[in-house]
Amino acid sequence: MSEQQRRDLDEMLRHAPLDVGGDVAEARVVFHEMMTSVPLPPDVTAVPGQLGGVPVVTVDTPGSDPSRVLLYFHGGAYAIGSAADATSLAADVSRRSGARAVCVDYRLAPEHPFPAAVDDAVAAYGALLDQGVPGARIALVGESAGGGLAVATLVAVRDSGMSQPSSAAVFSPWADLTVSGASATSKAAVDPALTPRALRTRARDYLGATPGAEPLASPVFADLTGLPPLLVQVGSHEILLDDAVRLASRAAAADVHVQLQVWPQVPHVFQAFAVMLDEADEALQSAAAFTRAHWAAAESASYASLPS
Repeated sequence: MSEQQRRDLDEMLRHAPLDVGGDVAEARVVFHEMMTSVPLPPDVTAVPGQLGGVPVVTVDTPGSDPSRVLLYFHGGAYAIGSAADATSLAADVSRRSGARAVCVDYRLAPEHPFPAAVDDAVAAYGALLDQGVPGARIALVGESAGGGLAVATLVAVRDSGMSQPSSAAVFSPWADLTVSGASATSKAAVDPALTPRALRTRARDYLGATPGAEPLASPVFADLTGLPPLLVQVGSHEILLDDAVRLASRAAAADVHVQLQVWPQVPHVFQAFAVMLDEADEALQSAAAFTRAHWAAAESASYASLPS
């Protein structure tokens, strides 16, 4: 773990051209250019398609088990980003987990406010079940807004009575659209990527007339009872630190198997920078190990419940 690596990443992000809270159309273009500036490795395939009527991009890496699926939700504050923009990080998770990743291109605000993203996420998950992929072989993964969406999807799936996935791993989740965590202020000076102003702007776009504390928009306010195992990773140099800590606390209070990993002096969704940051590689390895362990546990439980 190199202090110089962390400094270099911080400097790069502070000089990035993206304004998350700026004009939506411009932010989408800049974000796409940033996220796709480095080509995918030649051994990675990314194939567009549909799942439950929702556009998706399926990402495969060598040796991935086609019977296991990472249902992946991209970041972008619910207003920017796309499945295609997420393929690089999804491929990193796929490679380490040994499973294909299906990136969900959920509808974006302000054109499609809440609950459009949740509806699309649940539709995609339900379509996997309908295709015969058991919940025990599906894991949810999400970054930033996609992390909050992953947890909201868990809640919606539980409430619907559908078979639940084996686990979820969320990176720097935006889980409180009221932006009321103390770290929104206390970590503002050290966060090189996000500002409270930007998040509040995008929250208004996504929420429309919906209150910010709506549980399926801000899962820190949801009843998390009965959810599958949850891994929450966050950097200490980000304003969403308290979102992650409170989400993990709420899950623990609801008797959910939860792991919270706070990585010191790294920024928002640091996992995306594994090529230049040792902590990112280590975090991704940890997330993959968590996911594989809970696939194995869920599959064993499913086999044990079969009639003899």
